[in-house]
Amino acid sequence: MMCGSVTKKQARALKTLANAALAEPSENLAAPSGAGKLIPAAIIAAGILAYVNSLKAPFLFDDRYLIVENEHIRRLWPIWQSLVHTSRPTIQLSLALNYAVGGLNPWGYHAFNIAIHICAALVLYGVVRRTLLSSPLRQRWGAVAPWLAGMIAAIWVVHPLQTESVTYTAQRGESLMGLFYLLTLYCVIRLDASPRGMAWKIAAVASCLMGMACKGVMATAPVTVLLYDRSYLSSSWGEVMRRRKGLYAALAATWLAYPLLLAQATVEWKGSAGFGQTGVSPLVYGMTQPSVILHYLWLTLWPDPLCLDYGWPVVKGIGEALAPGIAIAGLLAAVVWAWRRKPAWGFPGVWFFLILVPTSSFIPIADVAFEHRMYLSLAAVVALGVAAMVLAGQPRSSKGSLRIPRYAWVACGAIVLVMGALTVRRNADYSSPLAMWEATVRASPGSPRGQYDLGTSLEHEGQNEAAIAHYQAAIQLSPNYSDALANLGHLLAMAGKPGEAMVYLRRALAIKPDIAEAHCSLGYALEQQGSKREAISEFEQAIRIKPDYAEAHNNLAIGLAEEGRTQDAIEHWQQALRLDPELSDAHSNLAYALSLAGQTREAISHYDQALRIKPDNTQAQINFAKLLTTAPPADGGNPSRAVALAEEACRLTGNRDPSYLDTLAVSYAAANRFSDAAGTAQTAFQLAGSTGQTELAKQIEVRLQSYRDRRR
Repeated sequence: MMCGSVTKKQARALKTLANAALAEPSENLAAPSGAGKLIPAAIIAAGILAYVNSLKAPFLFDDRYLIVENEHIRRLWPIWQSLVHTSRPTIQLSLALNYAVGGLNPWGYHAFNIAIHICAALVLYGVVRRTLLSSPLRQRWGAVAPWLAGMIAAIWVVHPLQTESVTYTAQRGESLMGLFYLLTLYCVIRLDASPRGMAWKIAAVASCLMGMACKGVMATAPVTVLLYDRSYLSSSWGEVMRRRKGLYAALAATWLAYPLLLAQATVEWKGSAGFGQTGVSPLVYGMTQPSVILHYLWLTLWPDPLCLDYGWPVVKGIGEALAPGIAIAGLLAAVVWAWRRKPAWGFPGVWFFLILVPTSSFIPIADVAFEHRMYLSLAAVVALGVAAMVLAGQPRSSKGSLRIPRYAWVACGAIVLVMGALTVRRNADYSSPLAMWEATVRASPGSPRGQYDLGTSLEHEGQNEAAIAHYQAAIQLSPNYSDALANLGHLLAMAGKPGEAMVYLRRALAIKPDIAEAHCSLGYALEQQGSKREAISEFEQAIRIKPDYAEAHNNLAIGLAEEGRTQDAIEHWQQALRLDPELSDAHSNLAYALSLAGQTREAISHYDQALRIKPDNTQAQINFAKLLTTAPPADGGNPSRAVALAEEACRLTGNRDPSYLDTLAVSYAAANRFSDAAGTAQTAFQLAGSTGQTELAKQIEVRLQSYRDRRR
């Protein structure tokens, strides 16, 4: 994990918070009073302090598809347009609200995520407090209920295992589903003793339905709430049905919405989860999950390092699954035994495992392990840990009302402080895609996707050699990783290794023929090898697959221009710029073609655009200088500006390109600076001769004599 720094100011603030939130009260009362009324405020402040450094994190990973490229969030009204073409309309509507307020500024999305998480922590506080005040627990736990609930919620809200559900914008679905899950339970708890029963019942069903429209994990909520009812609110199943059978029928009815929601899922999503998922069988997936769940449990105690993308390997046989399977089977047996004997004590274990059923059982999902799946289950581990800590400090003979030992206050305060600091540090990994993927590969070097995404981040930063190494690592881990093969081929082609590039590009296209980028890169490699017609064919194929692919239009135009089809080339460059007005090379290439066609002013305009976008585009500088040198003043010719452009191009290339120096000499002569022209031409002549460019040297020698004669 990348070690982000925690400032002393933040650490002091977290420590103060822990003391304020968890300081021992003067009176042990069931309801918050005095200092106890500050507990919710302390939870809010803890959440803000832990996550405030996440507000500037950029979009990364799936944010690109769900937010940056998601056209369905671009309009908030009519509202139903935000609710279609997705199996998670609640999430999409929330993203549309963010877009309506702040466009694609990540700050607003992160602020919204933090607000969701803090609201969920406050509801968790209410659920735990009222649970401790329920009939089975009130006598022993009621006096400390507000304080214990505050401890649990404070630890839960700052625990770094939650960062994936909060700081990673796309995983808003987990925290938003978690909020509605907790709200559903809270509404049922309030319904139990409220004279406004119908209002709480409607709120519970509405929350459940909204949660269903977030993630499939919500399908467990009706069962979880039913088991909670039997554990804390009702003395028998008969009482449960007698008092609330209508409620549970309504909650169960929300399941009917799920098939309708799934029907709206994209084809890609449908293939990534469920029994139709082809990557791994239900049996192998189920055999792998015990080790994953044990890892989750370890992270609740020691959340370091955390990993965005594990690339968790599935088990290869019964031997690998045996020990973890026995451990999880033992835990499940203990939970069942505890719940049957004392439901109030067994329920946290039921909560933990039941919520994990949709993601961590026999229902295959493309990604075997993800930390955000622990968002709600973590609450059970924290609650049991805090309760055990309090019980351990009670006198052995004591059966009456509990008091919280002083060491428990200190321990919980320290946990809030440490976990909050670790969350601040983990948020630093989200500061850039490069930082995140470096942290991911450190934590899980065996993740093919982690290696691939680190490669893409390095490529984006211009570190192509390092990117190549990580693409190769991804391919070694997953030989049929088509995207890694395509990207590696692209970089090799850019590095002037067309033969090697073509091997990887053809492999990528054999696996996945519709990768437009691979066709475009293959065309570039073929062009380097002189196969012009084959290159044009590949560029055309890339455009057929992806008509809005500006780079392919640009490359096709180059190929067409080299075949003498100038007008066709101009049309494709113009199309490229309609698709991407900031494509510097397309502006430069179009300008060159227009200059050859005699459209000087249009050419000058496009050269200006090319250099505005990319000031160090030396080819554009030198071609622009040639045009300004030769064009009549009436058409925009300007020898003085030509000199400035050529001087900059030569400087950027270290004065080692004889053709660039030749252009500079011509520009000097056009500006009547013949001495500078002769000196520069002499240098260009010698450099061309020493590098074997004899034809260019002969041309420069002729011009050199003209400059000495003060002729252009």
